[in-house]
Amino acid sequence: MEEPQLMIRADHSESTITVYQAYSPEIGLPAVRDGRFPASWKRDRMTWIKPSFLWMMYRCGWAAKAGQETVLAVEITRDGFEWALRHACLSSYARGVHADRAAWQRQLKRAPARVQWDPERDLRLQPLSYRSLQLGLSGEAVRRYADEWTVGIRDVTPLAHEIHTLVSSGDLDSAARLLPKERPYLVGEELLAHVRG
Repeated sequence: MEEPQLMIRADHSESTITVYQAYSPEIGLPAVRDGRFPASWKRDRMTWIKPSFLWMMYRCGWAAKAGQETVLAVEITRDGFEWALRHACLSSYARGVHADRAAWQRQLKRAPARVQWDPERDLRLQPLSYRSLQLGLSGEAVRRYADEWTVGIRDVTPLAHEIHTLVSSGDLDSAARLLPKERPYLVGEELLAHVRG
């Protein structure tokens, strides 16, 4: 069966969804220790959260890129995640979704969250035919993410390294068995209609 082109796939429970971010150890390790982001974490800039583990691996190079050596699995409330979707704008103009480019720019300026759909990745980090959601948070959304939505923060850097070692040795089956169990995260169409690119 062919995968839907745009669908949120994530490790989730009835009340939470896991998203991924990568930081330097100076930010990542205190976040894991304290279960919240440290004072040095910048609340005044946009932060991107990714429900796809493999997209995060693509972005951080299996936790090898400078400043992205610590991969965090951040468990947040579904209510918070869906609030962000409800208040999001597409990160780029899409004919048919926005009345015109100027209307999109006005919406983008006001929105505390933005959505980007990027090609999902396989274990070799090659692009797949369907897309994965990235959610950018700014302003009110960043504050809510840090202070209200975050339920727990885990360091999954060792897991990233273990999977990468298996992939590098050609043992894709064993690598696949270690991946987080991501499955469709089903939401009402009203939550996604305005952010389908």
